[in-house]
Amino acid sequence: MKRLVFAANWKMNHGPTDAEAFMRSFLAHYPRRPDRTVLFFPPALTFATVQSAARGRSDIVLGVQNIHWEPKGAFTGEISAPIARDAGARMVLVGHSERRHLFGETDEQTGAKCAAAVRAGLTPVLCVGEKLEERERGQAESVVLRQLRAGLANLEAQHVSTMLFAYEPVWAIGTGRTATPEDASAMHAVIRSALRETVGERVTSLPILYGGSVNRGNAQAIVGARDVDGLLVGGASLDAEGWTAIVTA
Repeated sequence: MKRLVFAANWKMNHGPTDAEAFMRSFLAHYPRRPDRTVLFFPPALTFATVQSAARGRSDIVLGVQNIHWEPKGAFTGEISAPIARDAGARMVLVGHSERRHLFGETDEQTGAKCAAAVRAGLTPVLCVGEKLEERERGQAESVVLRQLRAGLANLEAQHVSTMLFAYEPVWAIGTGRTATPEDASAMHAVIRSALRETVGERVTSLPILYGGSVNRGNAQAIVGARDVDGLLVGGASLDAEGWTAIVTA
């Protein structure tokens, strides 16, 4: 039985007060399960609240939504990988579509961030995915593979073999449009095949998550698809009851 991973990306939502109430409700209704891990990526100022609430739950892992590739310096508003690790983070999202398309993060920067994360002892969750026009032009695979290879460009195979990956088609994020389980399965197979070139048969243990308009109604079908090892969820992870329903799918 594969161990499933369910990741909640709260984006710029839930301050400490709301997060405390969320975690109280979620933990009351979600007992530890041996076949799955739950990840939380709260806003930076909410991190400590979620960390305190989840203390003692080894099945719940915390991460940050973004890091800078430099370990320190005059970068107002940024968080370095060493600072995130010192605060207790174990993971970091890298290359999320909003970082790429709203903030102009380049493929090269995702590679620098993955390398910075690994140096600091953080596990990168590398996000890749195509825009609608790229899919319609038949470029979906080439775009995803370009992003994947750029993100891994500065890493050795031993580092890649400890990472997580997320396929999030941009056209399905927050739009209500969701890739079918078959769509997700097909692209995950492409990603896994490419990763096999780097890590060999260890690729079978690398979690590849799907993200893009996941909700309690479609979670079970998507997570049950071949080569899908879990879900990266945005808006639907903000409601404790709904998130509980998703992680028990």
